[in-house]
Amino acid sequence: MSKKKQSSSFQGLEKIFHEPKRLSIVSTVCASSEGLLFTDLKARCDLTDGNLNRHLKVLQDAKVVKIQKTFVDDKPRTTILITQKGLDRFHEYLAALSQVLEQAQESIPKSTSKRPALPLGKLARA
Repeated sequence: MSKKKQSSSFQGLEKIFHEPKRLSIVSTVCASSEGLLFTDLKARCDLTDGNLNRHLKVLQDAKVVKIQKTFVDDKPRTTILITQKGLDRFHEYLAALSQVLEQAQESIPKSTSKRPALPLGKLARA
Protein backbone atom coordinates (compact mmCIF):
# COMPACT_ATOMS: atom_id res chain seq x y z
CA MET A 1 0.00 0.00 0.00
CA SER A 2 1.34 3.41 -0.89
CA LYS A 3 2.13 5.95 1.82
CA LYS A 4 0.04 8.53 -0.04
CA LYS A 5 -3.10 6.34 0.11
CA GLN A 6 -2.51 5.58 3.79
CA SER A 7 -1.88 9.25 4.58
CA SER A 8 -5.11 10.34 2.86
CA SER A 9 -7.08 7.80 4.89
CA PHE A 10 -5.74 9.18 8.15
CA GLN A 11 -6.58 12.73 7.13
CA GLY A 12 -10.27 11.78 7.16
CA LEU A 13 -10.10 10.92 10.85
CA GLU A 14 -11.48 14.14 12.25
CA LYS A 15 -10.30 14.69 15.81
CA ILE A 16 -13.71 15.98 16.80
CA PHE A 17 -15.21 12.51 16.26
CA HIS A 18 -12.15 10.42 17.09
CA GLU A 19 -12.26 11.22 20.82
CA PRO A 20 -14.02 8.18 22.40
CA LYS A 21 -16.66 10.06 24.39
CA ARG A 22 -17.60 12.29 21.44
CA LEU A 23 -17.76 9.21 19.21
CA SER A 24 -20.20 7.73 21.72
CA ILE A 25 -22.26 10.94 21.87
CA VAL A 26 -22.50 11.42 18.10
CA SER A 27 -23.24 7.73 17.48
CA THR A 28 -26.02 7.82 20.05
CA VAL A 29 -27.57 11.07 18.81
CA CYS A 30 -27.46 9.84 15.19
CA ALA A 31 -29.62 6.88 16.16
CA SER A 32 -32.47 9.16 17.26
CA SER A 33 -34.27 11.08 14.53
CA GLU A 34 -36.01 13.35 17.05
CA GLY A 35 -32.90 13.98 19.12
CA LEU A 36 -32.26 12.94 22.69
CA LEU A 37 -32.91 14.56 26.01
CA PHE A 38 -29.75 15.59 27.83
CA THR A 39 -30.52 13.21 30.70
CA ASP A 40 -31.07 10.26 28.35
CA LEU A 41 -27.87 11.00 26.42
CA LYS A 42 -25.95 11.32 29.67
CA ALA A 43 -27.19 7.92 30.84
CA ARG A 44 -26.61 6.14 27.51
CA CYS A 45 -23.06 7.45 27.21
CA ASP A 46 -22.28 7.02 30.93
CA LEU A 47 -21.12 10.62 31.39
CA THR A 48 -21.43 13.22 34.13
CA ASP A 49 -23.32 16.48 33.56
CA GLY A 50 -20.09 18.45 33.33
CA ASN A 51 -18.33 16.03 31.02
CA LEU A 52 -21.32 15.82 28.66
CA ASN A 53 -21.67 19.62 28.66
CA ARG A 54 -17.99 20.04 27.76
CA HIS A 55 -18.21 17.62 24.83
CA LEU A 56 -21.51 19.08 23.62
CA LYS A 57 -19.97 22.56 23.61
CA VAL A 58 -17.18 21.34 21.30
CA LEU A 59 -19.69 19.59 19.03
CA GLN A 60 -22.02 22.60 19.00
CA ASP A 61 -19.19 25.02 18.19
CA ALA A 62 -18.31 22.77 15.23
CA LYS A 63 -21.98 22.80 14.16
CA VAL A 64 -22.20 19.01 14.53
CA VAL A 65 -25.08 19.14 17.01
CA LYS A 66 -27.83 21.57 17.79
CA ILE A 67 -28.98 22.09 21.36
CA GLN A 68 -32.61 23.07 21.95
CA LYS A 69 -33.62 24.43 25.33
CA THR A 70 -37.30 24.59 26.17
CA PHE A 71 -39.58 24.49 29.20
CA VAL A 72 -42.13 21.75 29.76
CA ASP A 73 -44.42 22.21 32.77
CA ASP A 74 -42.10 24.95 34.05
CA LYS A 75 -39.14 22.55 33.97
CA PRO A 76 -36.16 23.04 31.64
CA ARG A 77 -35.72 20.47 28.89
CA THR A 78 -32.56 20.22 26.79
CA THR A 79 -32.70 18.23 23.57
CA ILE A 80 -29.64 17.33 21.50
CA LEU A 81 -30.02 16.91 17.72
CA ILE A 82 -27.53 16.06 14.98
CA THR A 83 -27.27 18.70 12.26
CA GLN A 84 -27.19 17.78 8.57
CA LYS A 85 -23.63 19.10 8.39
CA GLY A 86 -22.73 16.98 11.42
CA LEU A 87 -24.33 13.90 9.91
CA ASP A 88 -22.49 14.39 6.62
CA ARG A 89 -19.15 14.87 8.40
CA PHE A 90 -19.77 11.83 10.61
CA HIS A 91 -20.50 9.64 7.55
CA GLU A 92 -17.19 10.82 6.02
CA TYR A 93 -15.39 10.06 9.28
CA LEU A 94 -16.86 6.54 9.44
CA ALA A 95 -15.82 5.85 5.84
CA ALA A 96 -12.26 7.05 6.58
CA LEU A 97 -12.12 5.00 9.79
CA SER A 98 -13.30 1.91 7.94
CA GLN A 99 -10.59 2.41 5.31
CA VAL A 100 -7.88 2.88 7.95
CA LEU A 101 -8.99 -0.25 9.81
CA GLU A 102 -9.08 -2.31 6.62
CA GLN A 103 -5.57 -1.09 5.70
CA ALA A 104 -4.34 -1.96 9.19
CA GLN A 105 -5.80 -5.43 8.98
CA GLU A 106 -4.27 -6.00 5.55
CA SER A 107 -0.84 -4.97 6.84
CA ILE A 108 -0.80 -7.45 9.73
CA PRO A 109 1.40 -10.40 8.74
CA LYS A 110 -0.71 -13.52 8.35
CA SER A 111 1.89 -15.76 10.00
CA THR A 112 1.81 -13.87 13.31
CA SER A 113 -1.91 -13.27 13.35
CA LYS A 114 -3.79 -16.12 15.01
CA ARG A 115 -7.08 -14.26 14.93
CA PRO A 116 -9.59 -14.51 12.09
CA ALA A 117 -10.14 -11.52 9.84
CA LEU A 118 -12.67 -9.01 11.12
CA PRO A 119 -15.71 -8.20 8.96
CA LEU A 120 -14.85 -4.49 8.54
CA GLY A 121 -16.69 -4.05 5.24
CA LYS A 122 -19.98 -3.53 7.08
CA LEU A 123 -18.61 -0.38 8.72
CA ALA A 124 -17.97 1.30 5.35
CA ARG A 125 -21.58 0.78 4.32
CA ALA A 126 -22.99 2.23 7.56
